[in-house]
Amino acid sequence: MRVIEFFSGIGGMHFALKECNLENFEVVLAVDINTVANAVYRHFFPSTNLRDLNILSLSPEQFDAYHPDILLMSPPCQPFTRNGLVKDINDERTKPLLHIIENIIPKSESLKYILVENVKGFESSLARDKLVNALSQSGFTFKEFLLSPVHFGICNSRLRYYLLAKKKPLDFAISLPNDIITENYWDDKLCSRVQQVSDVLSESDTELEEYLINDKQLLKGGKALDIVTKHSKRSCCFTRSYSSYLCGTGSVYSSLCEENIKEIISNNDDNLEVLKSLKLRFFTPAEVAKFMCFPVSDFPVSKKKAYQLLGNSINVYVVSRLLCLLLP
Repeated sequence: MRVIEFFSGIGGMHFALKECNLENFEVVLAVDINTVANAVYRHFFPSTNLRDLNILSLSPEQFDAYHPDILLMSPPCQPFTRNGLVKDINDERTKPLLHIIENIIPKSESLKYILVENVKGFESSLARDKLVNALSQSGFTFKEFLLSPVHFGICNSRLRYYLLAKKKPLDFAISLPNDIITENYWDDKLCSRVQQVSDVLSESDTELEEYLINDKQLLKGGKALDIVTKHSKRSCCFTRSYSSYLCGTGSVYSSLCEENIKEIISNNDDNLEVLKSLKLRFFTPAEVAKFMCFPVSDFPVSKKKAYQLLGNSINVYVVSRLLCLLLP
């Protein structure tokens, strides 16, 4: 199996392929324009043919020269996310995806399998409509999903859109509905590694003082924090702004038990000393990576850059299970 990975980021799709335990695959080309992400990708996969180029410059002939069987891609989500301007196909960042839809997929003679990942909201976009029309006209059958890691036994919410496509006469081994699939009812192989927060925690708290939430942050957004403990079996989605902003960027951790936290907050959650007594901290990049099922933790970039890259990445385990559904 020859694989091309577009918008390759830090290699989440590559790790997902390895998670599938596929013995016979090679990533023949990975492409991204983010130089920091590329540095991390090269750190993890130094022998992969990773190119720092704009996908718009890649012709159909150049694409097919690699004789790819599989195309994996996670295009920029900003044109479709509810937190943005939702400019869809009119966003400059959508142009590479449109090039793939209009030029690469219809003209490829070797491509047999496609996996696409994006944010919730993509399913109602014009870009999605163009994609599925191009797939149908190019002889692909496809299935769409809105799934979160919690559907696979993982204690983290990260609802994402996925599309799996196979070139006819290939078809899916099991019967799947035509509507967007929002439950994992076909796969009983749940993830056993990240079932509760304690599964991701660093072994020692002695070197984690730099991750404590400072006084200014506590006073500004302490009441809006989503606090989890080591026994919690849930956590909120981590975004690229984690640690820079508090609200809506991901859960924070307290070593206290839930009962003590509720008691302390109920007494006076406006008081700085009360909030400080919770000993709240951000999860480290290594811990966030574990939530997202990356098998690595040594990111060769700053803490801030690591959060940004992880926030733009995928859940490795979820994609691996979808790849197992897609591939023979």
